[in-house]
Amino acid sequence: MTLAAFLRHLGLAAALILVSAAVVRLMISVRIMDTPETRKLHVKPTPKGGGVGVVVTFLLGIAVLYRYGEFARLADPYFRGVIEASVAIAVVSFLDDLYDWPFSIKLTAQLAAALVAVTSGLYVSDPHVPWRGAWALGWIGAAASLAWIIFTTNAMNFIDGMNGLAGGVSLIACLFIVFIAEQHGGWFAYAAAGLLACGLAGFLPFNFPRARIFMGDVGSQFCGFILAMLAIVASRFDGVELSFLLMPMLLSGVLFDVAFTLVRRVLQHEPIARPHRGHLYQVAQRSGMSPVAVTLLHWGFAVYGGCCSLVFVSSPAMWKPAVLLLVVPPQVVWATWVTRRARAVTLGRWG
Repeated sequence: MTLAAFLRHLGLAAALILVSAAVVRLMISVRIMDTPETRKLHVKPTPKGGGVGVVVTFLLGIAVLYRYGEFARLADPYFRGVIEASVAIAVVSFLDDLYDWPFSIKLTAQLAAALVAVTSGLYVSDPHVPWRGAWALGWIGAAASLAWIIFTTNAMNFIDGMNGLAGGVSLIACLFIVFIAEQHGGWFAYAAAGLLACGLAGFLPFNFPRARIFMGDVGSQFCGFILAMLAIVASRFDGVELSFLLMPMLLSGVLFDVAFTLVRRVLQHEPIARPHRGHLYQVAQRSGMSPVAVTLLHWGFAVYGGCCSLVFVSSPAMWKPAVLLLVVPPQVVWATWVTRRARAVTLGRWG
């Protein structure tokens, strides 16, 4: 990238961050309130819907690039599918913030949005797993992509229960994708991750360490959906062969927490759709750990996953499986520590 191009991108990013901050500030004034409940951390009504700033910034940035950036790839059906599906998930999630719909409706909307993306052609069909070579997945790839999109969208939604946690992790993941995609010429991943990062950078100061507003479902589900899309884009559609596995490494803390919690609840015969406070990050806070410390720890997980992804990209194919596994030990240590701490303070049931 030339210096002139870098300065143009930096100027656009600064302008979009200001737009995001302005929209978030407006949403504070609108006062769509999130009332305290037993399973929530806050103790007084707090505005939600700050994710509207993230969504508006992302879509405005896409419009600017499409109009002035000679971003021809946006005309491709699968990239239009990303935009159309992300708008759909944002609208439904915002309505959920307003009307607090049951989980079944949210899941149906997520499935519909994921189907829009997959049927437009955005699915993993040639993942280039380095230690097994290229192999076509066909309809299995489409089904796996659908499951990945829904799981990641919900994972970011579930983890959005603590100030700065979901927003900060998403921001860090986006910044690593921006760096890696720029180095390898993955321009759609570079632009989409950069635009999402701008929206999050404008929102985060209003949410951490003290929350003047929450992201809400409109923000957390939108972030999860776009991050899931970026994993597929990186694996197939951007003119370079980056790995699908970059995003799971970047989101290792979030994905492990949600997977661990889901398995635990199934084994304990708990209704998995029922609201609860049994995520590892929630149990850590309930056991006496500072919410700020929990958030910063998860930011650390994201940075560590980003460093692993940098090593992964530059490693020979024979070493990539070992690099991928490097994200697992910190999560096992974290889960073990939280479990022992919960027992030490006799927390009782996690749910």
